[in-house]
This record gives sequence, structure tokens and C-alpha cells, in this order.
Amino acid sequence: MAGVTYDKSETVWQEGMGEKILKFTSDELMTEFRFLSFSLNAFAYKPDKRLVTSATDGEYLFYNSEKQIELFKSNPSFLSRLYLHSMLHCLFSHLWTRGGRDEFLWGIASDIAVEYVIDNLKNDRIKRPLSLIRKQVYEEFESENRALSAATVYRYLLSVTSEKSDLIRAEYFVDDHVFWPKEEKLDDRQLMLKNKWQNIASQTQKKKSASGDDADDEAGALSMQIQAGKSKRSYTKFLKEFMVVHEELMTDPDEFDLGFYMYGLSIYKNMPLIEPVETKETKRIQDFAVVVDTSYSTSGELVRAFLRETFQILNNQDSFFRKGRVHLIQADDRVQSDVVIDDESQIERLVESFELKGGGNTDFRPAFEYVGKLVGDGAFENLCGLLYFTDGRGIYPKKEPPFKTAFVYMEPYDESQVPVWAMQIFLDENELGVKK
Repeated sequence: MAGVTYDKSETVWQEGMGEKILKFTSDELMTEFRFLSFSLNAFAYKPDKRLVTSATDGEYLFYNSEKQIELFKSNPSFLSRLYLHSMLHCLFSHLWTRGGRDEFLWGIASDIAVEYVIDNLKNDRIKRPLSLIRKQVYEEFESENRALSAATVYRYLLSVTSEKSDLIRAEYFVDDHVFWPKEEKLDDRQLMLKNKWQNIASQTQKKKSASGDDADDEAGALSMQIQAGKSKRSYTKFLKEFMVVHEELMTDPDEFDLGFYMYGLSIYKNMPLIEPVETKETKRIQDFAVVVDTSYSTSGELVRAFLRETFQILNNQDSFFRKGRVHLIQADDRVQSDVVIDDESQIERLVESFELKGGGNTDFRPAFEYVGKLVGDGAFENLCGLLYFTDGRGIYPKKEPPFKTAFVYMEPYDESQVPVWAMQIFLDENELGVKK
């Protein structure tokens, strides 16, 4: 009996000590990375003897107390990286953005994306020498000037052999993903956790910019990863930035008093006291330009998914003029084609038969010059804006155009290169419904 009591006491002590170690690690990281205070404080802790390393579900950081104590004694630096690694998975929304991707490869891709950020943080506390495998993986992306995110790494892993992916997995294995959601459709609890971490990510980004800590990670690696975790739920709201106030012939229920109207009919039979207001100001998109980057790095399937999503939003009754039209322009380093869409019946046929034209390098300026010329020639009755779908690797115009502009990015991008006058949003391929 005494032995049982001792075992329970030992377990309670280990679990308590394990939690203290995690809190101590979190506090130490906060002194090094002030802008991460929101996210480092976001976990509750829960012991789990089955684990050989830590794990998270977005709410709890699970730990094996015995192994935690051993690690704290032998390698506190790795323990800091371990804590940071699990936290960054949540900050970048890796737990909730897998969608239809292969679970195994998505886990590896997420680990690489997180470790890339940690390897780029300039801090001796978490610094470790880069292995040959890490150097090779990073160089493959950097040599092509590609942004490294979980989504782009996933595409890369699809092209490597199973033997190589196993080697990469062994190199980048840090925490356990056993508590990550298994289904594409998230339950209410996971949706709540996803929203919680998206809010934390926004707060972290603001705090990072305000504190001047942007130099702490080379090439803004952390900022790009936060970007990549953003949801496309804001895309509909984003398009509303292009809407204009326009008067249409329709009843305005806010101005029409039905009580007085019916009273007039009851007293004077066919003579109502108040006629319904026949016009209403509505916010809708009229003429619109959509430019598709057709450089060599653009996927036809991804473009079709973007067009389908965009036209679906534009085609809503409250978003698109019945007499409006869209110029669908393809461009790389020059304008390749321009198709005018003025009937919703054209949309699905166009999207299904859409083929990329071009394949050269990206230069955004010719498309802007072309649209500017269309405006000058009177091709638009009311151009509400230009939407440019791109991977972001190109030459931006220096001068602000006389129309609203937004860049929609298919990959994480360097925000510092985007002109201050342009709006910007990131849409991940999986969020657009592109399956692999």
C-alpha cells in the first residue's frame, strides 16, 4: 500500500514539476521574443504519459512529465525550441488548414515550415547548426526565390521519393501531431480554437511591427507564415472594398412606410397616401478588371479555382450589377488576352475551358498600362477596380493608378515589396478547393 502511495506522490510531483518547467520555458522565451507574448501564454498544460515528446490540439500543450524533466536537465535549449515549435504550428494555423491534403505529408510540410522560421530567428538561446538536409531543403526554395510555407513545401514533397521524404521527416521531427484534427470538416470546438489562434496571430503581427522586431527573422519568415495561415473567409468582405454606391430602380424598404400606404388604400380605396420610393442606393460592383498572372510558376487548376470563387462572389445579387461586366485579362511580362464577360451564363463555360496563355516572367506594369488605356478609351462605364491574381514575384508599378487595385496572392509573399497604394490578400490553394 505504501508503495502505491509513493508512486502516486511521485507522479503528482513529476506532473507538477513538468508544468513548472513549461511555464519557466514560456517565460524565458517571452524575454527573448516580446512580440510572441500573446501566443506563448495561450496554452493550458496537460500531462500525458503516452507521449515521447510534446503535442498540442490548440488548447492544451500535452507533455510527458518524466521526459520533460530529463530534457530540462540535459538540453534546455531544445526544450525551448520544442515549446516554440508546437506554439508556431497553432500560430500558423497548421492544425486547421490541411483540408484534403495527405495527413502524413502535411505534417512533414508543417514541421519544415515551422523549423525554417525558428532557424531564421536570430537568437542564441534556440540556435542550432544547420544539418546538410536542412541546408539542401532551404536552398531549393531560396535558389528559386520561392516563399517557404507549409503549402509550398507540401507541393515540393509531392515530387520527392518516399525515401527522401522519410529522411526529411526524421530530420524535422520535433513534436507529435496526434491531437491535430483528423477530419476536413472541423467541429465547433476546433473552429473556436482556429478563430482564437487567428486573432492571436493578428495581435502578434501588430505587436511585432510596433515593437520593431521585424529584423529578428530574416526575410520576414515569421510574418509570411502568419500570412499563410489566414482564412479566405475575408475574401467576400475584401471584394466589397471595390463596391460603389449606385442608384437602382427598386423599392427601398427603409424609406417605404407600409402602415401609411395601407391606411390610404383603406380610406381612399385606390389612392394610397404614400407611394413607395422607387429608387434605392445599393453597393454593387459595376465594371471590373481581373488580371491573371500567367508566368511559368502559375497553375491552371489554381487559377480556375480562383476564378470560380471570384465569380461566385461577384454573381451574388447584392454584389454584381445586372449590366456590369468583367474584363478577364491574362498577362506575364505582356498582356496575352482580354475576354469581356457581360453575361453570367458565360462564366461557368469560360472557367471550365480556361487555358493559360503566356509563361514568361512576371511584370505587372504592362497590365496596368493596358487597363489605363482601356479607361482612357472609354471601355469602362465605371471601373470599380483591378484585381491581380499572382504569386507576387514580379515588377510592381511605382506610380499609383487612377483606379483601386488589389493583389491576391497564391503563395506567401514579401509585403515590403507591395506598393503602399495596393490592397492585398493571401488565398491558400487548399482554401480555394484545389485538391492534390
